[in-house]
Amino acid sequence: MAEILQYIQKKGLFYTLHPITKIFLIIVLGFFAITTTNIPFLLFLIGIIVVLALLSNLIHELLSQLLLILAMSVVLIALMVLTLPSGTTIGFLIPVGIPYIGGSIPITTGALEFGVVLSLRFIILISGFQLFVISTQPRDLVHTLERFRVPVDYTLMFVIALRFIPTLQIEGKRIHDAQLARGYNPGKGLLGKVRSVAPIIIPLVSNALSRANVLGLTIDMRGYRKKRTSTFRERSFNRYDSVTTGIVLIAVLGGITSMVIYGHTL
Repeated sequence: MAEILQYIQKKGLFYTLHPITKIFLIIVLGFFAITTTNIPFLLFLIGIIVVLALLSNLIHELLSQLLLILAMSVVLIALMVLTLPSGTTIGFLIPVGIPYIGGSIPITTGALEFGVVLSLRFIILISGFQLFVISTQPRDLVHTLERFRVPVDYTLMFVIALRFIPTLQIEGKRIHDAQLARGYNPGKGLLGKVRSVAPIIIPLVSNALSRANVLGLTIDMRGYRKKRTSTFRERSFNRYDSVTTGIVLIAVLGGITSMVIYGHTL
């Protein structure tokens, strides 16, 4: 399984763009995803992300998390079916033929439609953010946040959190493999996976706390408290940034114009 939110060194469109341009693009995609309930338009936004991933040679990394995203989408649709019964009833989660409880949880068109909308929004937001993180070096991200006048403490917490996610994932897999090598058999199926999680939590949390302590000492030793920083490499804007920004601005103006003319979201 590929590491989540781990920077990957490749060559492609997203690697040539300035981090500010990428942030602007992701914000625009997120804005349109949140403000629309049109399923075809949401699918169109997903298509844009797929095209960007292809142009950036990151389609494999994007699809590697597809199973996790689809699982979360199913959970969202199920929650809408359970909590938002509206529209025409097309069936029941519990068949009518079952005595006493049969036909008690209706599946409605409104719940399914809203669940699909939320799932597509979730896919757009997660995929866009993932595409940004795996194509942006941490140092470039730090310099960009400094340009936005983000306090250095918040910048440090954000970058460390991003770096800890793939680290903990790798550490958890190593602990799981070590336990299997020592003869631990959690069983198969869903119950076996649940049982395999419990023995991993304690050593994983213990290692994370130890690593956090070492990280804190390292930060102090490097003079972080003096609040003095030096930049060894600064990214500059190029023609790809200008073209991308122009296309995004045209799309934003077109979308806002459509909203004003038709008086509702896309």
